[in-house]
Amino acid sequence: MKKTILASFMVIGFSSLVTATAYPLTLKDDLGRSVRLLAQPKRIVSMMPSHTETLFALNAGNNVIGVDEYSNYPKPETDKLPKMGNGFVPNLEAIAALKPDLVLTDESSGSKLVQNLEKLGITVYAGVAQTYNDVFEKINVIGKITNHEKNALKLITNMRTELNAIQASVAKLPRVSVYFEVDPTPYAAGSTGFIGALIDKAGGKNIIPAKLGAFPQISPELVIQSNPEVILGADLADLLTRPAWDKIKAVQNKRVINFSGEINDAISRPGPRLAVALKALAKAIHPELSH
Repeated sequence: MKKTILASFMVIGFSSLVTATAYPLTLKDDLGRSVRLLAQPKRIVSMMPSHTETLFALNAGNNVIGVDEYSNYPKPETDKLPKMGNGFVPNLEAIAALKPDLVLTDESSGSKLVQNLEKLGITVYAGVAQTYNDVFEKINVIGKITNHEKNALKLITNMRTELNAIQASVAKLPRVSVYFEVDPTPYAAGSTGFIGALIDKAGGKNIIPAKLGAFPQISPELVIQSNPEVILGADLADLLTRPAWDKIKAVQNKRVINFSGEINDAISRPGPRLAVALKALAKAIHPELSH
């Protein structure tokens, strides 16, 4: 109780110190580029679902004029927005036709998109969260870019309060070995990425060694030898078709969970719904939790 009161007091105190963004604003994106904004952006195209969710969570949704084809939250707001393709296959003509004063994308699929938009004279910020702490950093950056820093601080504080409460609920429970499959190739959620951090905070013990990175492609033998107690992100029926996977504890005990819909989106997107993702993971790893 005291911690909650103190946190609320700190938010009020810090919020009063946050001033409006001063433009022109220059900042570096994740491609190492200097991005210069002459004024507060009023026409924003978001080419990443996590950026779209962040913009709406910061009360900047009224400035979003177009989104990528995967941006489907919040509803019904995103349903009404024109879709601009995706980072790998963007609709450049459609983006340019909207005359945005800012496009938000990521640094990997968006690098080519950045080059093409720059040729059209469109301002682009490229960068998306890779780690757990990056999520809060990116929310803060987008808050600054859009002149919503107070809302960003409030959002981050509320998120951390929720996340801490969920983590506390599993703190005394035994650790459970977990394999999280991102793709049946198989690609996995490693220990160093934001999903890996959520698994740890949900009371799981990731079987993927940290040295392999955030989202490594692994050998099936690693999973078989590690013998996880829980498998997430996969279908039991599919796993039973793979050689020797029927010997894994999680498969034998049918502790295989494939998330879908909004829960899957929340887990896969490093954005404002991090607490929704953590709660779902905690319940999957520790079904004995009552809430």
